[in-house]
Amino acid sequence: MVTLPHISRVASFDIDAQYTFTPVCPDELPVPEGTTIVEELNCQAALASVRVGSKDAHSPCAIWVATEEHPQFSAVAGEHVDIRWNQHAVPGTRGFELIAGLPHPADYDYFVWKGVEPDMHPYGACYHDLAGKLTTGVIEFLRSRQITTVLVGGLATDYCVRTTVLQLLAAGFQVVVNLGACRGIAAQTVEAAIDEMERCGAIIVSGTAQIRQGPQ
Repeated sequence: MVTLPHISRVASFDIDAQYTFTPVCPDELPVPEGTTIVEELNCQAALASVRVGSKDAHSPCAIWVATEEHPQFSAVAGEHVDIRWNQHAVPGTRGFELIAGLPHPADYDYFVWKGVEPDMHPYGACYHDLAGKLTTGVIEFLRSRQITTVLVGGLATDYCVRTTVLQLLAAGFQVVVNLGACRGIAAQTVEAAIDEMERCGAIIVSGTAQIRQGPQ
C-alpha cells in the first residue's frame, strides 16, 4: 500500500490517452485494451489536487511517417527523431481525440501537445526534443504548484509512459506508476519498461486500490 502526502502535493498525469493508441484506430498504433484505462485515470485524479495531461499532435507530413518503402520501426535520419511510425494522432482526426470519459483538454490544470514539429518525435511529455533540453513547461508548472508526488497512467506503458516517468524522476518528483491506468504494446517491452522505471525509483502499483489517500 502506498500512502500519499497531503493532497495539495499530489498531481495526476494522463499521458497520451488518445484513440490513436487504441483498437478504435487499427491503422495507427493500436494498444490492446487501450480504451479500458479511463476509470483508473479518473480514480487516480480524485486522489490529486492537480490534473495534467498530454497528447501526441503530429503532422501527416512528418519525416518519420512509415511508408511501404520505409516501414515502421526502420531508422530515420534527424536530430530529433529515431525510428519510423505509422501515421497517428493527426489533429482533426478521431485518433487525436482523448478517449471518451476523460476531461476536455481545456479542463485540465495543465496540458501538453507534443510532436507538432514535422521533424520532431518526442516520447516523453516533459520535453519537446529527444535530448531533454526544450521543456514543455509541465515540470515547471508542477513545481510552481509545490507538487512532490505524481500519479501516472496512460499509453503506452513501454514508450511514452516510460519516458515521461523517467523524466519526472530525473526532475526530482516521487512517481507512482498506476499499471491499472496503463496499457502497453508488447509484453516483453512492457516488462522491461516496468523494471527500468522501478530501478530508477518509481513506485509501481497495480491499481488505485493500492494507493491510500494522504491527509486532507
